[in-house]
Amino acid sequence: MSSAALAYPGKSAEAFRTISEVADELNVPQHVLRFWESRFSQIKPVKRAGGRRYYRPDDIDLLKGIRALLYSDGFTIKGVQKVLKDRGLRHVAEIGRGGVPEVAAPAPLVIEKVVYVEKPAPVKKPRPTHLRAVPATLHLPFFDEPVSLAPAPEPVARVVEPVQPAAQPVAIEAPVELTPVVVEEAGMAAEDRMRLEELLDELTGLKARLQSARAA
Repeated sequence: MSSAALAYPGKSAEAFRTISEVADELNVPQHVLRFWESRFSQIKPVKRAGGRRYYRPDDIDLLKGIRALLYSDGFTIKGVQKVLKDRGLRHVAEIGRGGVPEVAAPAPLVIEKVVYVEKPAPVKKPRPTHLRAVPATLHLPFFDEPVSLAPAPEPVARVVEPVQPAAQPVAIEAPVELTPVVVEEAGMAAEDRMRLEELLDELTGLKARLQSARAA
């Protein structure tokens, strides 16, 4: 006999129950029954005018089986859906009647634990003794000299004195040998004599200049 028939002795075993009567029997709110109906397609109450639901005895046994899996065995909605798919509607309804032992709850999820291992500090190797330590600051020529950023001085006008041209070198000519000119007084005119005397004076002066230039 169905458990629903035992819960309602005033009604026949095949009588339909309203949603309020089923909610009282399962001790769940009516909106929970409507929610289960949206998640489990196997729940199909009879709907009449006005959208009122009426549950048959088998529907009530199915609801009791779903309630036992959710509340007593710790199944999720997807877990109960899998049981209905794998075992069938009759199996879950039999759980609601109390004729099937409780279904083992799914194995707990194994959560991986991440362990962070601290990496040891690297060991500092001793420095070879034949190497000389380099100072922190290196002084290199042409690079470490400070660069002056001062503005360049203004050009100063300078008076440039004219450069005296160098004395032209005097060409030294070969000494001129003066050959005495014997002039016959009787046969030479006075003008010619004066001309010869002037030439002789010039030659004498030229000889003196040559001698002074050679001595310098």
